[in-house]
This record gives sequence, structure tokens and C-alpha cells, in this order.
Amino acid sequence: MIPRLLEKYKREVAPRLKSQFSYKSPMELPGLVKVVINIGVNEAKQDIKYMDASMSELSIITGQKPMMKRAKNSVAGFKVRAGMPVACCVTLRSVRMWEFADRLISVALPRIKDFQGVARRGFDGRGNYNLGLREQLLFPEIEYDKVIRMRGMNITFVTSAGTDEEAFALLSELGLPFAR
Repeated sequence: MIPRLLEKYKREVAPRLKSQFSYKSPMELPGLVKVVINIGVNEAKQDIKYMDASMSELSIITGQKPMMKRAKNSVAGFKVRAGMPVACCVTLRSVRMWEFADRLISVALPRIKDFQGVARRGFDGRGNYNLGLREQLLFPEIEYDKVIRMRGMNITFVTSAGTDEEAFALLSELGLPFAR
């Protein structure tokens, strides 16, 4: 079954972008390439159960097993040694990417208290967008009673757009609510 957001992209968003930016070929149309979700786990250096909890929550949210990231270098100021677990991440592509983006836009973001829209300054200059969430409880799959600690996450939308203007048009047409 085709994800709802992918169907919207093919039917509504792609023709609008083609007319707005006057693309000559359908291959020029910007689209989502991947979505990367990162969670930093600072407490994992004392107790690995925090990393296990974060990885299980991330796998519940995304439907894919996360990868544990380890420190490359030792940093004495942060009490981190090389090889210690410091974060977990998931890279979503294809059907899972579209389904996650749809759940984020239509379910998770509206659950933020006093939500005014996501910031426009999250673009990196190459057509990618970074979004930070303060807690994992925005997703309805996570049970409040089983959460050990509130954790934020960074979500990166990697697009095939060449400029931030094209990426902004793509994401706003897909339904990502930007602040005014």
C-alpha cells in the first residue's frame, strides 16, 4: 500500500512545484531522500540501561532498529572516553520515511503545547532541514509509564532540492507547519 504522504506528493505537491519553479524535467523535482533521527544519550556513560531504553523507544517510534553511536575521541571535559556509547540514530528511507513524516506532521507536532509552527531557520544551505523535538512523548506509540527519562531528538529531512527555497516549498507543501 502506498503511504498517504507519498500519494499526496505525487498528486498535488509535484505538479505545484513543477509550475512554481518551472522545471523542464520531472527528474528536477525536489523530493525527500531520507529522514535521520538522532537521540543523544549523555547518561549512557554511567549506566547502559539509558541507552537501551532510548534505543527501544526509537525503534517503537520508527519501526526500525536504531544504530548505537560511540564516541570517536576522548574528551576529558565531558568525561567521555573513546568507544563509549553516546547516541543512537535511525536512517529512514522509502516507505518508512514517508510514513514517519506523515505521523510527525499529522500526529506528533500538533501535540506540542502552544505550538506556533517549526522554525524556518533550520535549513542548512543545501536544501536539508533540521528539527529538534524536546520529548519523545509526542508520539502516541510511547507509553508514559514506561519512560525512564524525557529525551529530545533531532530529526533531519534530507531532500534532493538544491536550494533552501526549493526545500522550504517542498516541506511546506507536504504539510510541515512553519512559523510565520
